[in-house]
Amino acid sequence: MEEYLNEKEQWQRVLAWLREQGPWMLAGVAAAAAIFGGWGYWQKRTQQRNLAAASRYEQVIEAFSRNDVNGGFRLADDLIQSFPSTAYADQANLAVARIQVENKQLDPAVARLRQVLASTKDAELALIVRLRLARVQLSQGKTDDALKTLDAVTPGAFAARYAEVRGDVLLAKGDRDGALKAYREARSGDGSTIDTGLLDLKIGELARS
Repeated sequence: MEEYLNEKEQWQRVLAWLREQGPWMLAGVAAAAAIFGGWGYWQKRTQQRNLAAASRYEQVIEAFSRNDVNGGFRLADDLIQSFPSTAYADQANLAVARIQVENKQLDPAVARLRQVLASTKDAELALIVRLRLARVQLSQGKTDDALKTLDAVTPGAFAARYAEVRGDVLLAKGDRDGALKAYREARSGDGSTIDTGLLDLKIGELARS
């Protein structure tokens, strides 16, 4: 009988504890459900935004493929304004910058490329954009700016491409020895990222002079 009373007392204590803690436990369960529900909603909303941005980006590319430059610019700017945090906003800026370079609109192209550098979270894309920026600056005759753009980062897998562009910039500055050194550095690197045939022509031309 005493053992039974002890078990009964223990069970009553458990019930009392549940009555006391129950509301807090339920609140915790409710909070967890809200968190998981909110996460699911956020994931779904992000997916929907990415799909919408992708559709807008396709429209940008289609406009440019039809040579509708002004229409492509408008669609790109609308995408960038509506979906600024997506990768498609960066790609739209890059597409516009390419068209601007082709049309000798170099200053606006530089602004677009700088915008991508400021917004992208993709380290590899940033390296590629920086290369494009240096080439545009070279086309502008801003060789010192181009060198600063190239030297501001460690190029990693793009070291050969960076070295080749640095060679182009140095050659434009009249530094033929520096250009030859940079070209040879590029040639000794990863040949899969550069046009080795063109690079050999550059090296041969400078080596003979």
